[in-house]
Amino acid sequence: MLAGLPSLKELSYFRNRSSTGGNVNSLRVLKDTLENEKVAIEDCPNVQGNFMELADFPRLKELHLMHTRMTGDIRDIGERDFLALETLTLPSGVYTVELAMSPAHF
Repeated sequence: MLAGLPSLKELSYFRNRSSTGGNVNSLRVLKDTLENEKVAIEDCPNVQGNFMELADFPRLKELHLMHTRMTGDIRDIGERDFLALETLTLPSGVYTVELAMSPAHF
């Protein structure tokens, strides 16, 4: 269904507390067709998965995943991951370290 939207630049999914959930890996179908500059999934406690599922989206500039059940480890981000990313907000389920982050770190 989402693969049929090749001109989509921004995907937002907010405040869906009654949803039965979903997994971020379902967005993989958008990787090469989506002109995805921004993905925001916030205040959706039933959405889960590892945030690294989106690491190889080539045009992703903003990723917001607050108040979801997303997991992962920020230390897994490599030099070939999130190449265009400028803004990243992660939920408490993701292991992070106290760093001053800037685009140069990605």
